[in-house]
Amino acid sequence: MRSPIAAEIDYEAEGKQSGYLRLPHSVHRSAYGWIPIPIVQIKNGDGPTLLLMAGNHGDEYEGQVAVTRLAKDLQPEMLQGRVILLPMANFPAAKAGYRTSPIDDGNLNRSFPGDPTGTVTQVIAHYIESVLMRMADYAIDLHSGGSSLHYVPTVLYGDREDPQEMAEVLRLTEAFAAPFALHYRRSGDIVSTAAARRQGAIAVTVEMGGSGTVTPYALKVTQEGIERVMVELGMLQKTDLSEPIKTRILRLTGKHNYVYARQDGLFEPSAEIGEDIDADQTAGWIHKPEAPWEDATEVVFPITATVLCKRIPGRVQPGDCLYQLGQDDTA
Repeated sequence: MRSPIAAEIDYEAEGKQSGYLRLPHSVHRSAYGWIPIPIVQIKNGDGPTLLLMAGNHGDEYEGQVAVTRLAKDLQPEMLQGRVILLPMANFPAAKAGYRTSPIDDGNLNRSFPGDPTGTVTQVIAHYIESVLMRMADYAIDLHSGGSSLHYVPTVLYGDREDPQEMAEVLRLTEAFAAPFALHYRRSGDIVSTAAARRQGAIAVTVEMGGSGTVTPYALKVTQEGIERVMVELGMLQKTDLSEPIKTRILRLTGKHNYVYARQDGLFEPSAEIGEDIDADQTAGWIHKPEAPWEDATEVVFPITATVLCKRIPGRVQPGDCLYQLGQDDTA
């Protein structure tokens, strides 16, 4: 079924265009209204199509800033091919600064392939997969740790069955030149990279910073990573990029790559992102200020690994993620 979303831009036209993806939304205050999802396209001749998507989760800001900057700075004469820029993919969530949509509580990166007759978030997911991903040769979904986590800049990529496709995924990963990459088994079918895979696009996800803010270092890595990928794809000529670092590839193998709170309290972490840790090393303590006479509960790391992200809010409850860990790819 065709999407109800109408684009204000012509995807086949040359030059630079901007406008909205208009998602019909009839509510009490606006009977014939629509949700304005901003989109920018820059096209110059033949070449690859790259989809750059941020705001998949609305409280993740580095990608939104990087894509917004690129939308202003990139001109057609600088480009070979086509770039589609989506700075606020889940617009209601991004506008509110929430991980999920305040309209339907939808998590866009758990909603693919979407549904053109479903909720607002499902309709957005359906359009991204059936229209934008279908046009794309390559895609980068820009994330961060949001309000609850902070990541060391990391590229995430999953296995591809086709060796040529896997080589292209590694090509994007190496070109982005983040300090770390996290290699995981094939992802579930409900995330953006699965949408790309179904539509024949080569895609990676990046996790850049977080803490519900924009950090200069993570933003710099994000902006330069995008530019490096475009240079690698032959879409952009740029010579003033800093010398790339060699990406350290880590692996995500199972539930032992996560450390969770198992009780209420205030979490005091003892490790920083990017730090190498050992199995059974102290990860932190959960304190009980409401019962200060009780001992704090020690939390330990389950494996020898590297800390990729850690929790930011101090108040925790059972099930809250405290750390994500990556193991060396040879482990």
